Amino acid sequence: MNMIFQRGLLVLGAIALLSMPLVAQANNKHVGEAIEHAKEAVEHGKKGHADALVKHAEGALKHAEAAQKDMKNPHLDEGIKQLKEAIEHGKAGHADIATEHAEGAVTHLSEVK
Repeated sequence: MNMIFQRGLLVLGAIALLSMPLVAQANNKHVGEAIEHAKEAVEHGKKGHADALVKHAEGALKHAEAAQKDMKNPHLDEGIKQLKEAIEHGKAGHADIATEHAEGAVTHLSEVK
């Protein structure tokens, strides 16, 4: 009986350890999505499309904030700050400045590990 209990604990421990990377991957999925949207924002900003930049920056912000709920990272925090600036300037029609902030967001989000 004691042997069965020990094996059960061993199996539960192994399952717990194996599931930990899945949580990290879920966070990285949000970060990855944020990076992709931020890159799209940059591309539209370079073409002077402030409205499309805002749309993609908002998508990036949504994913970055979702990742932030599960992880603490200064690059993630700075990426979110840059996205908010990109959105603000994009809404004002300043595609060039918004693009700079979107590029900053890509840089910082890419450093999230």
